[in-house]
Amino acid sequence: MPAALDDVLAILDRIAPPALAEDWDNVGLLVDALPKRPVQRALLTIDLTDAVLDEAIARRCQLIVAYHPPLFAPLRRLLASDGRARILLRAVREGIAIHSPHTALDAVRGGVNDWLADALGEGHRTPVRPAASGEPGAGAGRCVDLARPTSLDDLVARIKDRLGVAVVRVARAASERLVQRVAICAGAGGSVLAGVAADLHWTGELRHHDVLAALERGTSVVLCEHSSSERGYLPVLRERLAAEGRGVEYLVSAHDREPLVVT
Repeated sequence: MPAALDDVLAILDRIAPPALAEDWDNVGLLVDALPKRPVQRALLTIDLTDAVLDEAIARRCQLIVAYHPPLFAPLRRLLASDGRARILLRAVREGIAIHSPHTALDAVRGGVNDWLADALGEGHRTPVRPAASGEPGAGAGRCVDLARPTSLDDLVARIKDRLGVAVVRVARAASERLVQRVAICAGAGGSVLAGVAADLHWTGELRHHDVLAALERGTSVVLCEHSSSERGYLPVLRERLAAEGRGVEYLVSAHDREPLVVT
């Protein structure tokens, strides 16, 4: 039978504890359902777009778990002419609640950054910036000291396989060598990876000058586009949520996609 919304939110908060989120982030329940309805289906997505909301309505979902919070910068007005506000207004009108786990899901042990690290092979891993709560293994980013130093080309192949992408962008350090330490950050890694000593920085996106700064330190860089570093975790999240039972069907959006394409 369907589950109460509060029960589903409690599961989400156990999987991605809000206390692990970055201070600047906006996680948790962002839009309540009015009236509050039991949850029979929940749609998982990275970005909440018009197409994803159409899908949630068509598939009769009562909850959207949007990894990127659709409410982030303050909204002074809720106008249908503003795309972000229009999506939120439609969700409220359709009685669909919206939750975002974002950086809490990145930071938690077994979350997005650990899923990325799993692609690299055996090695010792630690958070780039440990969680203030002291939770073991949790925090921003991951540093992986590989058990076996590996060529950059081999790691690039592993990264592509993990993400299911054909192309990534690579900046090779002049003194390219076997990679022993990899620093990882899902999404935009500039603030997390800046100055971190490693043979390779792997993230979704970096500013041009951050790439140059890494190369000057002898660190190679792999960029795989922001949401492509995150989207592959959605099936993992679906399985983790489904394992909790509670009669909810968790669906991964078929219309959520990386907005940047190679042509």
